[in-house]
Amino acid sequence: MKRGSGGPARAPVARALALGVALPFVAGAIAVGGFAPFYLWQLPLAALAALFFVWSRAETRGAAALAGLAFGLGVFLGGVSWVYVSLHDFGGLPAWLAGFATFLLCLYLALFPATAGWLTVRFARPPALRLALAPAAFTLCEWLRGWLFTGFPWLTMGTSQVPASPFTGYAPVLGVYGTTFVIAGVAALVVAAFSRDLFAPRVRLALGAGFVALYAGGIALQSVEWTEPAGPPISVALLQGNIPQEMKWRDEVRARTLEDYRRMVIEANAKVVILPETALPAFLDQLPHEYLESLRENARKARKEIVMGVVEREGRGREEKYWNSVLVLTAPKYTAYRKRHLVPFGEYVPWGFRWFVDMMNIPMGDFELGARKQGALPVDGTAFGVAICYEDVFGEEVIDALPGAQVLLNVSNDAWFGHSWAAEQHLQASQARALETGRWMVRATNTGATAAVDDRGNVAERLEEFTRGTLVAAVQPRTGMTPYARMGNIALLSIVLAWAIAVAWRARVAARRGAPG
Repeated sequence: MKRGSGGPARAPVARALALGVALPFVAGAIAVGGFAPFYLWQLPLAALAALFFVWSRAETRGAAALAGLAFGLGVFLGGVSWVYVSLHDFGGLPAWLAGFATFLLCLYLALFPATAGWLTVRFARPPALRLALAPAAFTLCEWLRGWLFTGFPWLTMGTSQVPASPFTGYAPVLGVYGTTFVIAGVAALVVAAFSRDLFAPRVRLALGAGFVALYAGGIALQSVEWTEPAGPPISVALLQGNIPQEMKWRDEVRARTLEDYRRMVIEANAKVVILPETALPAFLDQLPHEYLESLRENARKARKEIVMGVVEREGRGREEKYWNSVLVLTAPKYTAYRKRHLVPFGEYVPWGFRWFVDMMNIPMGDFELGARKQGALPVDGTAFGVAICYEDVFGEEVIDALPGAQVLLNVSNDAWFGHSWAAEQHLQASQARALETGRWMVRATNTGATAAVDDRGNVAERLEEFTRGTLVAAVQPRTGMTPYARMGNIALLSIVLAWAIAVAWRARVAARRGAPG
């Protein structure tokens, strides 16, 4: 064999890898720029357009699935690799095991866009119909990712549009999954409009008009007032203690932490004072009676209410149970919300993974679930819809507190993820919930991002991360129901499924007739 004779044979393979693997991977990594702290909402649209272009040209289902997998790895390795920090820096896992576990999580999450690619090519062979089916398949798999095995809807593409994109107008109507469907449709339209080999000039012109219609529709919907004020604004103080995670549960700093929060509560000049998730490093029944009474006494004199994140327990020995709760300390009778969507490995142990959790240095890894339906938490005449930690990434669960809830509340401790993008991404998820529900969202966190978000999803005020401070904000209670708050994801799923079935049927008819679609 002559030297270099294998070059021509290798060239198609190299091109296939570049187009089918490298391009989707880079596109996925670029899509992360649409999320906080960058908020470059145009990037996910461009990334999805690149992915759909590859799918439309894929020769096999496997090639489309591989492209989807590469895209997903680009997104999640770039966007959620901060999980490594919690596993290694705070959980105490060896670096290799923490890195491997993080990669496995990202690989699992990447299976969903891979499945979307497989479905697209399986049910729509003609490239033109693949572009029609791809947005529906991608959206359905995004929703499935947020539901299967309790769900992990972090970095849902629709969230990347909050708060500045013109397409956020669709969020109060169809939620962030509906926004995902819209921007995926826009991406497909862009690819189709530039595909001279697939569509005639008139068709491409019509596709361009479809893009304009979706863009204009989003802007028009942004002007709709879905909810209305319910009484005057209330003053809310959000406390950020900035307690280092590695120090929080140590005996030698417990007394200082209690005193620091007591001082912050007393100094807070607001009607409602809110402490973050598990703010006080002790079980509720372990907190000194005189300490709690001093807080209540100050609240009575200053005419304010105290809401605090706390760990509750009941029983002893093998019967002992724990709840991650939010308690209204100043209520005349016991008033609390107990977390109902727990974090795997952090708050409960999935079946078969006890060995893995036992390797980590994470206290109290097995909480109980709170009641499925708990309603809003009444605080001095204002009803708060509560979500603890990452519960507020589940839009359809947040709306369970409506229509009663007038303000949304999230208490969190994202110190587990260090100086990463996690807290900013979490804040953007809260912005999405505010937009979907037409409610203000207030966030009290240990290290950030502590903020007040208005009903349009805009951050009205916030504290700098990793600083100790109190944010006092004038928060407007609101009433009324957005279409999404009324219907949840049912409307969007109905639309997407109907569209997918219609396109798949059209592709089947085209295949029988031998037509190009």
